[in-house]
Amino acid sequence: MKKLLAIIICVLIAATALAGCDTADVFGSDGIKVVTTIFPLYDWTREVSEGADIDLTVLLDNGVDLHSYQPTAKDIMQISECDLFIYVGGESDAWVEDVLEQAGNKKMVVLDLMDILGSSAMEEKTVEGMQEEDEEVPDDEEEIEYDEHVWLSLKNAELFTQEICSALSSVDHPNAKLYESNAKSYIDDLKVLDGKYQSAVDNGKVKTLLFGDRFPFAYLTKDYDLTYYAAFTGCSAETEASFETITFLAEKVDELNLHAIMQIETSDGSIAETVKQNTKTKDQEILTLNSIQSVTAPDIEAGETYIGIMEDNLVVLAKALA
Repeated sequence: MKKLLAIIICVLIAATALAGCDTADVFGSDGIKVVTTIFPLYDWTREVSEGADIDLTVLLDNGVDLHSYQPTAKDIMQISECDLFIYVGGESDAWVEDVLEQAGNKKMVVLDLMDILGSSAMEEKTVEGMQEEDEEVPDDEEEIEYDEHVWLSLKNAELFTQEICSALSSVDHPNAKLYESNAKSYIDDLKVLDGKYQSAVDNGKVKTLLFGDRFPFAYLTKDYDLTYYAAFTGCSAETEASFETITFLAEKVDELNLHAIMQIETSDGSIAETVKQNTKTKDQEILTLNSIQSVTAPDIEAGETYIGIMEDNLVVLAKALA
């Protein structure tokens, strides 16, 4: 598959060259070109670059999440000729390596968020009661899998915003002061919101979240020293929970006297509801936290922002911890 993708990339880039297209012909825009994979990266870049002339693109804008995305021919060409490419990194972005090897712009600046985190990147963790993947991997072939949902930490967002500022400044020196000013203002906003999250946790009576769903919030719970239980890991492809998983989660709700069962925005609610119906009281509220994996182009056009979504998540979190 990897070799096939590399061949496709070569053919696409060669076809563009034979057609006599230069970058301006393909994209029809002045200014630097920045391509991001997912919405949080796009929105951070948009905030930092406000007032500058840049051509900013987000690839995943149709509700498909990072784990199931495959680049189109158009996506590959956009990446190949951009000045700055920003992506998450990790197993879901394994396709990026081949794209970058064949990229037409050899001076492209690339930001890999997992690489930026380095040793702070969290391993994908299976906690007590969590359903494990069905696939069997020999012990000698097991590789460490890292949790890719790095954008759900406001503290990480501050770090990434500063890195984006530095990258933009490196490819667009005349606007460096503008980027620095915008980044400082935005990071200040992120710090304020981070403080509100900490206050909600400090004032909450509950210190545990229980998800009848996938769990992509490991970085967030680590930031505020919260414990959690869930049906699946954040990157799991499983869609149905076993009897054992449901029973464990329902008993844990009873044991901890939790008044809320959590799910993420892409859930159909069936697992959370089944957990609820297997508790003693069956009166828990099902609450939804947005993992920011399903933002669409219409959402962006309607004014959706990273901070706006995280503010909405704060309201939900405070309710779950009350």
